[in-house]
Amino acid sequence: MMITKLNRSFRLLSAGAALSLLMAAAPAAFAETPKDTLVEGFAIDDIITMDPGEAFELSTAEVTSNTYSLLVRLDMNDTSKIKGDLADSWTVSDDGLTYTFKLKPDLKFASGNPITAEDVAWSFERAVKLDKSPAFILTQFGLTGDNVTEKAKAADPTTFTFTVDKAYAPSFVLNCLTATVASVVDKKLVMEHVKPVTVDADHKYDNDFGNEWLKTNYAGSGAYKLREWRANEVVVMERNDNYYGEKAKLNRVIYRYMKESSAQRLALEAGDIDIARNLEPGDLDAVSKNADLATTNAPKSTVYYVSLNSKNENLKKPEVQEAFKYLVDYDAIGATLIKGIGEIHQTFLPTGQLGALNENPYKLDVAKAKELLAKAGVPDGFSVTMDVRNTQPVTGIAESMQQTLAQAGVKMEIIPGDGKQTLTKYRARTHDMYIGQWGSDYFDPNSNADTFTSNPDNSDAGTVKTLAWRNTWEAPELDKETKAALLERDAAKRAAMYEDIQKKFLANSPFVIIFQQIEVAGYRKSLKDFKLGPSFDTNYVGPISK
Repeated sequence: MMITKLNRSFRLLSAGAALSLLMAAAPAAFAETPKDTLVEGFAIDDIITMDPGEAFELSTAEVTSNTYSLLVRLDMNDTSKIKGDLADSWTVSDDGLTYTFKLKPDLKFASGNPITAEDVAWSFERAVKLDKSPAFILTQFGLTGDNVTEKAKAADPTTFTFTVDKAYAPSFVLNCLTATVASVVDKKLVMEHVKPVTVDADHKYDNDFGNEWLKTNYAGSGAYKLREWRANEVVVMERNDNYYGEKAKLNRVIYRYMKESSAQRLALEAGDIDIARNLEPGDLDAVSKNADLATTNAPKSTVYYVSLNSKNENLKKPEVQEAFKYLVDYDAIGATLIKGIGEIHQTFLPTGQLGALNENPYKLDVAKAKELLAKAGVPDGFSVTMDVRNTQPVTGIAESMQQTLAQAGVKMEIIPGDGKQTLTKYRARTHDMYIGQWGSDYFDPNSNADTFTSNPDNSDAGTVKTLAWRNTWEAPELDKETKAALLERDAAKRAAMYEDIQKKFLANSPFVIIFQQIEVAGYRKSLKDFKLGPSFDTNYVGPISK
């Protein structure tokens, strides 16, 4: 009776009040979540902003992909293909430079405003002129603040044209447009919240393009609309009844911030959440043995790596970089810390993408590492720090490396922090070592190849802030090969080029790539149509029902 009353009352509450009820209810009194609401336990401490033109974090991308629409999306039935989202069709000019998209008819934003090609064009302009972290996905096609209105424009209310600077492989261009930075925002709504800005050395334009407002607000057209985000606490989404496609099955989705795997498992078992998203191997095994629960998994285009900042005089030495690759106990990590949630994978292209190289040449070899350290002029080792997000499995991997590095005389201090803290420091290039994950921004090999090799301006003022830049590393020859691969239209030849780049990268780079993620989740068996996608931005909640 008490449960029935709680469920009936929940539907009448605001999202914030409803969440408070969920979080306050004791497990003994609250045996299930409301029938119209999906509740996920999720480590969402990496979220910094909800503006799709600025956000570049994994958790935010999942929210954005469920709340904003794109011109095109990855085809979940065949990830080698692209399907239309807002776009009904598209063509490529004979010279390979101009892409023309026809929009579906009668589209609306969640606000009720019509979606037009002008909204698409302004979304591109806005992302380019904001010039935040993900802007390079669009600017790599030759877009600048000065030319974007000519290169990305509305030919008429339902026709958008996009002109690139080179005849790239069409699959590359279209895959880039599946990235969240290409999300289409409601121009009319955002313009109502634009903040004036004084033009100076740091600000090229006289307004913020609604950036301050969109950090915590919403102007999209996806299956769900963002209702609320409270940092390190909750994200609440509500069904968008103006969505052009099949309407979301549930009224509301709540992501509850839960850092610990054990806490997620207990909440799942108690019925306080419907899905546990960050289960470690032991908790995953326990969930799999519970008759009321089920587990699922999906290989992800996400790799976990350790990077060495070349600002550190010791870490910049090639022999030290190679030595560190021999100071990881890959076998032990694979058998314990990532059992069931990852596979050892030492190259930057994840299995499943064109040109992925499945070679793992490194094993724990302390003697070999000592030889390399002596060759580098540091036979007795040195001291170094590693910034570590305080979640698993990265904390466990960092502790494992701390022990194996010590065997070669390297004293590594672990500096823990939440996702925002470690990312902010990493992006400022003020770390020594960093352990993290990189998920492809779009399902094309260039996404990873470019960020791991390209660094056109290695100064601290550089604006193309790839992973190579974050670690103060320059590899002009690899970058040149990566750029050449973009223009190869023959898939087999293009794959061979990426294989060659990865082999060279393995032998000489400041990145120790450890494993590829297998995303896992535990869930209540009462859920229907819950699936994990192949990338961090393809976990769609719209089809889920109870």
